[in-house]
Amino acid sequence: MPLVKINSRKIKVLVVDDSAIVRKILSEAIAAEPDMEVVGTAPDPYVAQDKIVALKPEVLTLDIEMPRLNGLAFLKQLMHHHPLPTIIVSSLGQASCAATLEALRCGAVDVLAKPAGLYSFYDFQQSLAAKIRGAAGSRPRIAHDLAPTEAPEKTLAAASSTAADSRTVIAIGASTGGTVAIQDILLQLSADMPPIVITQHIPAGFSLAFANRLNKVCSMEVREAADGAIPRRGLALVAPGDYHLLLRRAAAGYAIELQQGPQVCYQRPSVDVMFASVAQAAGSHGIGVLLTGMGTDGAKGMLALRSAGAATIAQDEASCVVYGMPREAMRLDAVGTVASLGNIAGVLERTVRQQAAPAATAI
Repeated sequence: MPLVKINSRKIKVLVVDDSAIVRKILSEAIAAEPDMEVVGTAPDPYVAQDKIVALKPEVLTLDIEMPRLNGLAFLKQLMHHHPLPTIIVSSLGQASCAATLEALRCGAVDVLAKPAGLYSFYDFQQSLAAKIRGAAGSRPRIAHDLAPTEAPEKTLAAASSTAADSRTVIAIGASTGGTVAIQDILLQLSADMPPIVITQHIPAGFSLAFANRLNKVCSMEVREAADGAIPRRGLALVAPGDYHLLLRRAAAGYAIELQQGPQVCYQRPSVDVMFASVAQAAGSHGIGVLLTGMGTDGAKGMLALRSAGAATIAQDEASCVVYGMPREAMRLDAVGTVASLGNIAGVLERTVRQQAAPAATAI
């Protein structure tokens, strides 16, 4: 369990859910933490908006499927009039997953699956507490267009004119705020980029919807990774929720291995696990990108990448929703390049060309 510095100040949380049982579960989980308190609960957005004004919470937990006004519509109103760090606590149904990803696009900072069945209450409590702490220190990233969106047709980014080294592989890791950051980067990349592997801290069940959404809007093909999948040019593979993604050497170049080993940095999938495997399999042909997120996951793995001769890129503080993971990598001197979110795609393409140049010279 992570150590918590106890002081007199507590994070004020408002719980919004139409289910009295869920409100009770969330309230008890939050009340058990020494550094946070539930200042109120609300069964629907209409009650919630009055309590936001009266109680001034610092973090909101929000259900998606509610009567009178659904959580997504309320979130869009909230982000327009009163931006507030919001965690979506949602079921795993297909419609809920899609709505949750849209909520992240519209400014929610994180997502957590509702506890159900055999899901350990202790694990849920720890995950909820970590996400609340991350949200409390976050800067909500509000979408410029809060109108309802359907995923548009794929937009083809300008094709790269420089062939990549066939050994090059890009690894991207992110947590809080990462779903939007990853999409922003992939939207700018051409369809002929080297293979990309992605670890985003996301609950099991949401990762498939995340990959499918990216596949609809990005030039590259995007899939949820499967064990034994072969990374290839023009393909990005997303780690499934609750599975570590590792890159291994194979006859065809590289292959994906999925593991349900112990959590690393309280995470599964873990960015550290992915980065370390890329360092071992690809060495100096790897490119690591560490994006917004709370905690230390990815820092040691990025150091392993840099020590192996790989290029390492971290998102800058100003563009992060939470400047935690990149900061920890900076402290370890694991970062070769710091770039804003809007510039990372350009840095990636230049790095790919630089890696290809020695290979072209050798030929």
